[in-house]
Amino acid sequence: MTREMRQAMLEQVDLYPVTCERLSAGRSNLQVLDQLIRGGARIVQLREKEYTTRDFYNMALKFREATHRAGMLLIINDRIDIAMAVQADGVHLGQDDLPISAARAMAPDLLIGASTHSLEEALRAEEDDADYVNIGPIFPTSTKADVEKFLGADAIASIGSRLRGPFTVMGGINSSNLDSVLAKGARRVAMVTAVTQAPDIARAVSDLRRRIRAYRMP
Repeated sequence: MTREMRQAMLEQVDLYPVTCERLSAGRSNLQVLDQLIRGGARIVQLREKEYTTRDFYNMALKFREATHRAGMLLIINDRIDIAMAVQADGVHLGQDDLPISAARAMAPDLLIGASTHSLEEALRAEEDDADYVNIGPIFPTSTKADVEKFLGADAIASIGSRLRGPFTVMGGINSSNLDSVLAKGARRVAMVTAVTQAPDIARAVSDLRRRIRAYRMP
């Protein structure tokens, strides 16, 4: 697919699940992915900080096969080399990862997402040609134990209103506080444990997507 085709698919995304096998209630990433597909998710980010390169590559291959069949976007966390090797749809980069400009030169047709933690970082990511910007962490989160600063829901409105393109929000968002981030303007919500630890992942995905989409309706 071209970058433009992937951007069009990204526009339709509501829930943005992110994997974390150690926080998946004993389920494997592939089991989680199967339930994400059953629940109707349109995108998934494969994120595994503890995998070896070979294990991450092998898992990414399996994710690519399954997401391709499902017509689902596959984003790889951090590793543009693996994203390119498995023909994923994009890569998500942190502030300490490969610069967006370098990633774009390597993979002009891939979606590039950028984690940002302030208005300055978010605006810079857009200037550097990121396809979407992630704002976070919004609330305290078990997936970022070393992070001490949390932006709060108000940052969604103050940062998001200054961005030209699509943005996601992430960090400690769950079923209980989802409405508070949607009320501030979030329309693409990235979640880890609210999805991966749900007793019924497919049902959780379906319910969360319905709630997010309800805020898109005029």
